[in-house]
Amino acid sequence: MMCTLRTLFLKGKFPTAAAWKEVTRSAQVQATATFATGPRQNDTTLYEFRTYDIKPSMMSAFMQLCKENFHLRTAHSELVGFWTYELGGLNKVFHIWKYDSFAHRTEVRSKIAIDKLWQGDFISKALPMMDKQDNEIAYLVPWCKLQKPEKEGVYEMVSFQFKPGGPAVWGKAFRAAISTHVNTGYTKLVGVFNTEYGLLNRVHVLWWNENADSRAAGRHMAHEDARVVAAVRESASFLDSQINMLLIPAPFSPLK
Repeated sequence: MMCTLRTLFLKGKFPTAAAWKEVTRSAQVQATATFATGPRQNDTTLYEFRTYDIKPSMMSAFMQLCKENFHLRTAHSELVGFWTYELGGLNKVFHIWKYDSFAHRTEVRSKIAIDKLWQGDFISKALPMMDKQDNEIAYLVPWCKLQKPEKEGVYEMVSFQFKPGGPAVWGKAFRAAISTHVNTGYTKLVGVFNTEYGLLNRVHVLWWNENADSRAAGRHMAHEDARVVAAVRESASFLDSQINMLLIPAPFSPLK
């Protein structure tokens, strides 16, 4: 189209209103594609992140209640993992649920609302123990599959808040930064999740380490790796903030 218009101008002719309209539409489509196009989320599988703040005096009782009754909840849908905060927060629990789709989540939530055992044996007793509940919906990024560590350990959740624009803007640099950390071998990547509901432009990265000391030693080594430093520096240019938590898996957590 642009070549055709250039030819018309060279011949002293001017394009019709319809031709101009088509050029404008094409330019808008190309501009939108340039800004928005990134790896597409084709899988409908979603993950719900839930964080509960527990009253300090009730933390032990709450965990015992979960241990005794959480099988009632997992009868309805898949629990990925359940952790308590060790560092980066106090008297908090964090758990991840997997759903096939939003329709699947709606179906499950409807069923547990009328599950008398779950409501009576757990919910009615757990709610008075809580100060606050939060949730987010996230997808695994297209270049990452959920991994299950081969043995027990501790987990680190690192949450990155990026500048607006989405993965089309910061995705490539962020993937490179994650890959360089993986390649050092000091830690195991469990999953990388991009939020769909909650704070947008937020990515949660879940890592596994054998223990907190091995994680600390590995981080010190990584900071001396020129490849890691360069990749992190590039990714940081798109970053607004980040926070991390050390998580301890509960005895009934599928991810140990």
